[in-house]
Amino acid sequence: MEAFLGTREELPTSGLGGFAEHGNLAGVRHVLLVLSGKGGVGKSTITAELALALRHAGRKVGILDVDLCGPSVPRMLGAQGRAVHQCDGGWVPVFLDRDRSICLMSVGFLLENPAEAVVWRGPKKSALIKQFVSDVAWGELDFLLVDTPPGTSDEHLSALEALRPHGPLGAVVVTTPQAVAVGDVRRELTFCRKTGLRVLGVVENMSGFVCPHCAECSHVFSSGGGKELAQHAGVPFLGSVPLDPQLTRSLEEGGDFIQDFPKSPAFPALTSIAQHILEGHALSPPGGSSPLGPCTV
Repeated sequence: MEAFLGTREELPTSGLGGFAEHGNLAGVRHVLLVLSGKGGVGKSTITAELALALRHAGRKVGILDVDLCGPSVPRMLGAQGRAVHQCDGGWVPVFLDRDRSICLMSVGFLLENPAEAVVWRGPKKSALIKQFVSDVAWGELDFLLVDTPPGTSDEHLSALEALRPHGPLGAVVVTTPQAVAVGDVRRELTFCRKTGLRVLGVVENMSGFVCPHCAECSHVFSSGGGKELAQHAGVPFLGSVPLDPQLTRSLEEGGDFIQDFPKSPAFPALTSIAQHILEGHALSPPGGSSPLGPCTV
């Protein structure tokens, strides 16, 4: 891994076909960072499922996993053990389907052992994030979703610094309902304001558990914290995603939840969030269909 993850100057530069000069994000229309001031709220879950919902809506989606110490997205999307290759434009992201409508880049693909710990200081993390932005051949994408680690640290600043020159950025902020989480996530909204990052809205994850037998909703982690936070900050509230055993199962098995569980309680919540994202960017649906197209079938 050390040989593969050198600084940008150590990478081969021959045959880059102009990508080094013009940027590998030239074909990316929208970049969204998925943020939270707290760990364990489900940023990677929201990133993965939002990517799938947008893909089923007919969009081309890429995921950049900059949670370098906890790269869980490859497992969630059934891509563990896949290899990253070189092409004329740099590194080739891992494509998750035959029609190449969704792709992923993560440090998880570069670890020889999945149990290996990434024990790096800030400058090395920052260098890799810049490599992921400048040296990955993302191609034509409607959305690039950036899964970030908790907090407001080096990785976040490095991602903003590397991504901002390529166009306007947006943020989706994830929280859970309880007051402790909301307090931490409030600081993330402050970070967005200080760095000039537009917040598209707040998602409340783990918002109640719907019993599969009686359909009664139990608010395991309180309720309403995400909506209250959004109102207090003056940003949109994108929706609440309930605890759902089917979603957990899909993530554990690396499945396509949006395709496999359309009757799940979490399905309408996730597709509604995707629709809010599409409307927030004023994107016209393909062929004049409804904003979520095939996703609502």
